[in-house]
Amino acid sequence: MATEALPNAVVRRFAAGEAALGLGIQQLRAPAVVGLAQRCGFHFLFIDLEHGPLTCAMAVDIAAAALPAGLPALVRVPGKNSPDIARLLDGGVQGIVVPHVDTPEEAQAVASACKYPPLGRRSFFGLQPHFGYRRVPVHEAMALGNAQVLTVVMLESPQALRHVDEIAAVPGIDVLMIGCNDLSMELGIPGELDHPLMVIARHAVVDACRRHGKTPGLGGIADAVLLRRCLREEGMRFVLACNDTDLLLDAGVARVDSLQQA
Repeated sequence: MATEALPNAVVRRFAAGEAALGLGIQQLRAPAVVGLAQRCGFHFLFIDLEHGPLTCAMAVDIAAAALPAGLPALVRVPGKNSPDIARLLDGGVQGIVVPHVDTPEEAQAVASACKYPPLGRRSFFGLQPHFGYRRVPVHEAMALGNAQVLTVVMLESPQALRHVDEIAAVPGIDVLMIGCNDLSMELGIPGELDHPLMVIARHAVVDACRRHGKTPGLGGIADAVLLRRCLREEGMRFVLACNDTDLLLDAGVARVDSLQQA
């Protein structure tokens, strides 16, 4: 009988032509965040090791709890060539996000770290939580791992935009994600996330993804109206909707204001 892995619900959504909305995790450290995010209706967790205080061990604890809940946990590593990619994937993470990818060669290095042969060179480890800690044949685990693990590269510079078509063509890359804040800074328009240059960048990424069968995405936009336009009109499908800090601040400030008015 063929081996089954705990499925990646985001992969299924993409296959059905649907978008996926993620919750950024920067401060919350307990696995309880899985149930809270699921209750809110998020489709995946975006655990941030680049800008938050969380550790690799904390990320794995959350990811392992998220697997049986059907809420994929993706981890943004601190930078290119992160030494923790294999540990994160073996521990239950269902996707790796690598920031500041500027060239097809760097994208190929990401695919190599995240995918098993023939797409990459990820080392094999048995008894993974993805398979319920069952020992499975290596060839089956490799095929399922490549299909269920999402490899996301972040485009955050003019150089990345110049190479967007080549990056989208790299086998083993699944999602091209615009880092809106860093890109706006490097374009000389910091914080102007709907500037014409940013609109051009979003369209370029969507077009490249369509040509090569990849999924376009973005993060860093807090304006709900702009986010809806990116989804409905521009074709974004992998969207970091908000993060835990923003949710706490928004709800906390609103509650205190309402009580002070009373």
